Amino acid sequence: MAETMPEFITRERERLHSERDAIFTQQQELETKLGAINRELAAIDAYEAAKTGKQLSAKTTTRRASKGRKGSKREELLGVIRAGDGLTRGEILEKMGLKGNKSGEMSVSNALTALTKGNQVIRRDGKYITA
Repeated sequence: MAETMPEFITRERERLHSERDAIFTQQQELETKLGAINRELAAIDAYEAAKTGKQLSAKTTTRRASKGRKGSKREELLGVIRAGDGLTRGEILEKMGLKGNKSGEMSVSNALTALTKGNQVIRRDGKYITA
């Protein structure tokens, strides 16, 4: 017997919820691992500060932890722009799968601003291209 549309929708909704739950679980595991690495870095910084007699700054660990994330988002964005040979913000969001995701859209906007200020991309005729 053929599946009805409501049955199909229900089945797909359950499948997508299941996939989303699995991704959330993975995300939590990664955040736990990241927290452990950040604690180890903080311990190394504290040890180094104790050995050298220098004051330990709270910025040291935070700066190291956040550097990779910003750079990776910007690198991903640069890759999308290079591959697209000039894209509007909306096109970039679509290619990155972030259209409609408010925090993702804001992240891309912030990264585009930073890349523009850093002269890594320029805006011409409403499109972003690599400098």
